[in-house]
Amino acid sequence: MRFHLVPSLLLVLYFLSLFSSAFILPSFPPRICSSLSARLGPTQYHLDGSNSKNALPLKNGEESPPPMSISKAIKIAIVGGGIGGMVFALSLVDAGFHNIDIYESTSLAELGVGINIQPHGVRELIELGLGDELERTGILTKEILYFHKNGQFIYGEARGLGAGYNWPQYSIHRGKLLGLLHRAVQSRLGGNRIHTDHKVINCGSSDEDGGAWAELLVRNDTSSSKKLITIKADLIVGCDGVHSKIRKSLTNEGSPAWMGITMLRGLTRMKPFLGGRTMTIIGPVENEMVIYPICKEAELDGESLVNWVALMKTTPKQNIALTKEKWNIEVENLEEAMAPFLDFKYDFMNVPDLIRNAESVYQYPMIDRQPLDSWVYDNVALLGDAAHPMIPIGANGGTQTIIDGRVLALELALQPTLSAALKVYDEKRRETVNRIVKANREESETSFLELIHEKAPEGFEKLDDVITMEELDNISNKYKEVAGFQPKELNKRVSYSVQLKAGEEERKKK
Repeated sequence: MRFHLVPSLLLVLYFLSLFSSAFILPSFPPRICSSLSARLGPTQYHLDGSNSKNALPLKNGEESPPPMSISKAIKIAIVGGGIGGMVFALSLVDAGFHNIDIYESTSLAELGVGINIQPHGVRELIELGLGDELERTGILTKEILYFHKNGQFIYGEARGLGAGYNWPQYSIHRGKLLGLLHRAVQSRLGGNRIHTDHKVINCGSSDEDGGAWAELLVRNDTSSSKKLITIKADLIVGCDGVHSKIRKSLTNEGSPAWMGITMLRGLTRMKPFLGGRTMTIIGPVENEMVIYPICKEAELDGESLVNWVALMKTTPKQNIALTKEKWNIEVENLEEAMAPFLDFKYDFMNVPDLIRNAESVYQYPMIDRQPLDSWVYDNVALLGDAAHPMIPIGANGGTQTIIDGRVLALELALQPTLSAALKVYDEKRRETVNRIVKANREESETSFLELIHEKAPEGFEKLDDVITMEELDNISNKYKEVAGFQPKELNKRVSYSVQLKAGEEERKKK
């Protein structure tokens, strides 16, 4: 009789533990625990501890998670196969999750122009095991130099390792970065988990099972027609960019806000300038050039593949359609478009030649959106540009997107429930990034260029008569503080990697 009572009592204690966070299951000898597991079979916890209808069966040898923890087998759907979606997927795999699907509205191609990844973003990519590929592909940025539009030097500072960070800053072709992320996801998660030509049109949370759903238009393999499908998951994360359909479904928000600035962008192969690893910014934002090399392969050939952005103040009539930002709208009349930069000729750079010699020149409006009060809507969350599109001043958008993915994956691994993980993610990231969005609008690290232009539009005899070096340093340091990448603070921050974080905390205990 006593032999039969013990397992029965254990069963009662076990099921009580599933439904009460206050109840603690006592420790039992391994023999009794094994007997209990054999009687109960593998349990798949879901969301707040309940069984998941969407969860995959646990793999052979995989232990069931403790009560009130998020199962590593919950189904996670990532909408958007850009930088944010791919980094999030890799971070989930790194944290032990494996039931992940990525839905991309187009085919995956290495398109786009250049992007800067700041040290706090590079750190995350290195901790994901991508450091060698970054080094083989991008340019390790050495410094940033600022000039008056008449060519006078204003200010400069070291970047990456030279500025005291433990990690470099990379300038890299956006398409090449996406390519190396895509290959890593294929290798670690599986190519069958990436679904291209799946365009989301609507989404929401399910009242029936506590999960989430999304409707997608899918292109048929044998024709140009499309069919409508519905996917279900425990968690859907919108990583679908500034024109996010996920965000629109949740907020019913209108089009992005145009900032009154139009941008021309292009890539030009040329001889190296200013040492070959320098980022250069010339002039105020209403008439500004941003120039930097992005290709290690070109550097090895003794050349530079230079990414450049020309910003200019325009009226809506002069601008392209403001309702849609696209990467593939080519400039029709280049000479007319580049007219504000015809006088930008310097010893180190002939800007008109730079623009004319580009492979292609694209035009699009500078836009962003008002910050949201939440990035989480039940079992749907936003990440990257879908959550916080920001104007490209400060070279921080891609970096913040990378950190979003890392933090969300970390909290999913650490928190006891899905709702708790999403809440902590929202609290940790939203206010921080909203401050950066505001700073990019009002007081970015390049804001002194506008101040100097207002006081000395034709140039200056002595810079100190316009702005002091102390003021310049303060503006730069203030932005780094807001954006969260002061060298000392970043170097001592605990990792966002689940495994590395555990190791660091264990070392601290010793």
